[in-house]
Amino acid sequence: MSDGVTQQINNAWQAMSGWEIAAVILAIAYLLLAVRQNSLCWYCALASTAIYTLLFWDVQLLMESALNGYYMLMAVYGWWHWHHGGTRNTVLPVQRWKIKKHALAIIAIAVLTVTSGSLLHQHTGAAWPYVDSFTTWASVITTFMVARKVLENWAYWMVINSTSIFLFIDRGLYLTAALLVSYLIISVFGFISWRRDYLTDLARV
Repeated sequence: MSDGVTQQINNAWQAMSGWEIAAVILAIAYLLLAVRQNSLCWYCALASTAIYTLLFWDVQLLMESALNGYYMLMAVYGWWHWHHGGTRNTVLPVQRWKIKKHALAIIAIAVLTVTSGSLLHQHTGAAWPYVDSFTTWASVITTFMVARKVLENWAYWMVINSTSIFLFIDRGLYLTAALLVSYLIISVFGFISWRRDYLTDLARV
């Protein structure tokens, strides 16, 4: 590694704020708890997304900032639904969506991405408006899937996080980009864990 690249990494590390570090730690805690289907994950999500709402606004990722405002609301909804969304007000089990639902979700993401990306491109100074819009709308739908404990949410996150890594590196949020790399790895374990629980519950029926 050249001295120039090393210096760039050191400068980027020094530029990171304590708030970004706190948000990253809380975000990792959220995901690890979500893998275990522990509802405490939603408390970590609420705190982390509140910080990111301000951080993304500051670096002109307007859709990402709005997305994290939505995440705060979904943290409350997710906590409630995990506790009370099952049959007869019981704890919510892992479930799966049929292909038709996934097709509708993908179409919705595509339409919303093109629409908001075009508007942002024409009327704001937003960076990477179409990429930002894609990760935003895909995350909106996928977060709803997490709140409903839909198994396939982990596959959606793999695509979203892969795209977001590029976006955050471009904006200088290197620690957050590294967070997304860890998310990719954890998402694999999340899928395996949730699938195991889904099959266990299915066998009991």
